[in-house]
Amino acid sequence: MRVGDLLRQLDQLLLPRLAAALTRLGQAPFHGALLRWTAVLSCTAVLSTAVLATERPLAPELTIGEVTRVGVIDGDSISRYERAAARDLAALEGDGTPGDGTYALVSLTEYLTPQSLAEVVGDVRVAAVVSRVPLPERQTEIVRIPAQRLPEDVLTGMTDLAERREREAADYRSRAAALGGGGPQERELRQLYEIGARTAIQEATAYRAGCACVYAVVVRAPTTTLRGVAARPGVRVVDPAPEVRRLEGTVFTPPLPEQRDVVRPPVDRDLTPTPTPTPTPSVAPGSPSPDPVPEERVPGEPEVTDSSPAPAVTAPAPPPSATLTPSTSTDTAATSAPNPTP
Repeated sequence: MRVGDLLRQLDQLLLPRLAAALTRLGQAPFHGALLRWTAVLSCTAVLSTAVLATERPLAPELTIGEVTRVGVIDGDSISRYERAAARDLAALEGDGTPGDGTYALVSLTEYLTPQSLAEVVGDVRVAAVVSRVPLPERQTEIVRIPAQRLPEDVLTGMTDLAERREREAADYRSRAAALGGGGPQERELRQLYEIGARTAIQEATAYRAGCACVYAVVVRAPTTTLRGVAARPGVRVVDPAPEVRRLEGTVFTPPLPEQRDVVRPPVDRDLTPTPTPTPTPSVAPGSPSPDPVPEERVPGEPEVTDSSPAPAVTAPAPPPSATLTPSTSTDTAATSAPNPTP
C-alpha cells in the first residue's frame, strides 16, 4: 500500500472520531489540558504510522519493455548500413539455439510477388514479410505480414489488407462528403480525404492481385544458413539480430529497394504544395512610379546533392471534428498496418 493511500484511510478512520471527541471535550471548559494532550497524541500516531509506511519497500512498478529496432532510420547511409550488417553476419558465432537459430532481416533488391519470394527464400524458416505497394510518387503503408508458409500466408495477409484498405477508402469518402463550407481549410481537408481514398483503393486493388510488393523477409535460421541466404540472387543484405528473442516488441525497418544512398521517405506529389505566383501590380500611364522597395532576401535552403527523393511535406492537421488517418503507420501486423519510415 502506498503512503498516500495509507494516510487517506487513516484520515477517514480517525478524523471523524477525533472531531467527535474534541467536540464533547470542548463543551467542558475545565478539560482544556486534556484536549491539548489528545490532539498531540493523535498527531503523533498519524506521523508515526506514515514514517513506518515509508520505510517499507514499495512494490516494483510494471514498466513497458523497450522496443528493439532492426534496420534503418531516416538519414542513415544505405552503404554504411549494408557494410555494418555484413560485418555482423561475418562475426556471428555459433548456430544459435539448436532448432531455433538467429533472427535476421533479409532485405531484397526489388519488390517481389509472394510466389517469387518463395523461390528466393527456399526452405529457410520465415517468420514475417515486410510489404508496401510501390505506387509512383506516392507514400503508401509499410506493413508486416506474419507468414510461415509461402506463398499461402502472404496471399492471405494481402487479402486482409485489401479489405481493410477498402473500408478505409469508404471512410475517407464519407468524411469528405460530410465536410461543409467552402473555406480554404475545408477545401484542403476535403482534398486530403480524397487523396487518401484514391490511394487506399489503389493499394487494395494491388493487394487483391497478389502484387509484387514484398521487399524484405524476417527469417530465423542457423548462422551458416544465414550466410548462404546473403549470397543468393535477389538478396540485398542480411542483418542478423541475435538480440531478438521474440518478435513482439521488435520493429523491422528495411531499406526500400529504390533507396540507394540515404534513407528518406518517398516523395508524395499530391502532398507537395505548388508555389503560387505573386501578381505584379500594374501602373497606369502617366502615374508616378512608386519608390523602389529594397528586396528582402530569404536564406536559401541547403542543396541536396544525392539522388534520393525529397521528404514529403506534412499537411496541416485537420480540425478536431474530422481527423484524417494518415496513409502511413508504424510497424505492426497486417491487420493494423505500420509505417516505420525505412
